Amino acid sequence: MRKLKVALVGATGAVGREFLRVLEEREFPIGSMSLLASPRSEGRAMRFSGENLPVRALAKDSLPGHDLAFFSAGASISREFAPSAARDGVLVIDNSSAFRMNPEVPLVVPEVNPGEIARHSGIIANPNCSTIIMVVVLKPIHDAATVKRVVVSTYQAVSGAGARAMSALVEESRAYLAGETVSPGALPFASAPNHYQIAFNLIPHIDVFEDMGYTKEEWKMVRETEKIMGPGIALTATTVRVPVERCHSESLNVETERKLSRDEAREILARAPGVAVVDDPDEMTYPMPLLAAGLDEVQVGRIREDNSIACGLNLWVVGDQLRKGAALNAVQIGEKAIEQGLI
Repeated sequence: MRKLKVALVGATGAVGREFLRVLEEREFPIGSMSLLASPRSEGRAMRFSGENLPVRALAKDSLPGHDLAFFSAGASISREFAPSAARDGVLVIDNSSAFRMNPEVPLVVPEVNPGEIARHSGIIANPNCSTIIMVVVLKPIHDAATVKRVVVSTYQAVSGAGARAMSALVEESRAYLAGETVSPGALPFASAPNHYQIAFNLIPHIDVFEDMGYTKEEWKMVRETEKIMGPGIALTATTVRVPVERCHSESLNVETERKLSRDEAREILARAPGVAVVDDPDEMTYPMPLLAAGLDEVQVGRIREDNSIACGLNLWVVGDQLRKGAALNAVQIGEKAIEQGLI
């Protein structure tokens, strides 16, 4: 297999570091690796495949000559640098929201719609982490019984809001337990006019509010699911930030055209790629963030029929949003592109 010239934009962030771990663990065919970040990170070194690699400041001339570039530095950086990289022949796999709803850009979860990769014009978008975790579980149910409607409530870890929010959880918890004044400054998001304590609290507000009183995060789940899985699935979402360091959890209420029993649903999900069934109520076994952290699979449990409708299921889903919700999904897209002869 040909070794590729790969660039990682946003290498020093939490997701960037996860990219390096995933690429190394999966032995991605890398001939050379360029680590790119903001100017304040230039000169740092990061460990990858037994070497200390230098971090360079991203510039217009950083990307030409590469085969593949993973972007994980935010939407504004992606909009500024990704299109020119694609025009220079670099395949860009973008982890930001910049191109997700662009009809010319495939939005891909490899277990769900790998065929979309082939229609790229230089850029492939990684969906929102909560969407990825959800559709990996919805797809096998949809194939078996046709999903009509989904009501999803998320319980999202602070790592989804970045390093500042992760530090806030630790520091606020320490101060609260010590009886000191808690001074929140990171959530619901850094630039918000008001900030709320996340330690020992829940915040039902992720990203800005938009139409109908829904947040941007909630609309992402609605719109991205339709683009990935096709029209016809009615979906409504409530997204909540919780005092968990890593892994997003989701409660899914799914209505289908054909009735699925609990046992049939378990069998379907047990065969599904990228899914691990963790579901034994008698033994108190179910997915939890502490146990799902660092795992590639999306875990599903608490599988049961919805007692209120004829054809419905309740599912509890947990996935590591830094891995499957971000870095791993993007790397899998790269692997599929190689398999399809697109790089």
